[in-house]
Amino acid sequence: MGVLERKPRAVALISGGMDSAVAAALACEAGEEVYALSFDYGQRHVRELEAAARVARWLGAKEHKTVKMDLAGIGGSALTDDMEVPKDRQGDDIPATYVPGRNIIFLSVALAWAEVVEARAVVIGANAVDFSGYPDCTPPFLAAFQKVAETGTRAGVKGSPAVINAPLLDMDKAEIVRQGKRLGLDFSITHTCYDPCDNGSPCGHCDACLLRKKGFQGAGIKDPLVE
Repeated sequence: MGVLERKPRAVALISGGMDSAVAAALACEAGEEVYALSFDYGQRHVRELEAAARVARWLGAKEHKTVKMDLAGIGGSALTDDMEVPKDRQGDDIPATYVPGRNIIFLSVALAWAEVVEARAVVIGANAVDFSGYPDCTPPFLAAFQKVAETGTRAGVKGSPAVINAPLLDMDKAEIVRQGKRLGLDFSITHTCYDPCDNGSPCGHCDACLLRKKGFQGAGIKDPLVE
């Protein structure tokens, strides 16, 4: 690599779950230097931040930044409010674990950091096949946010907006698990559960746990977090 050359950079949203880990690993595989971004937003499953730190280390991230904000002060979600996390839920309606505005806020901060570090992409592990009904994980939302990057940032109006990259968007959970296996991800370092037990083990019944279980079963791979 020449003196003036450098690896292209990407800001990757890292929650600690397997989706964001696989998405960021795909960016690394594509030759991008990853800047990992996590959020301490008042979530009840704050244990995921420990997993996010493990994932960032596994990725070899250039930097890992955790931004603190108080979405619990707004409330309106079972993840930030004194509400019960739905278990064994049926249907595809928007669940109580939806956090109002979360990905809008997270992607806004990621775009800001991307401008600072001159990253060409923002990587998000959004998945539209098994997405639990969240409107901020859909193709229309991500396409709209790309317009935000193009029209609302200095990099964008100068013709070089960060690309909103959602490499898992059209994958089902089984394919995501298989990709993680291929990339060498140790799934035991990740955390998925919305309502973990006191010892940190997954509840096995929230939406996140059920979708993770579906993925591992579909891929024919044993989940190391499940006895």
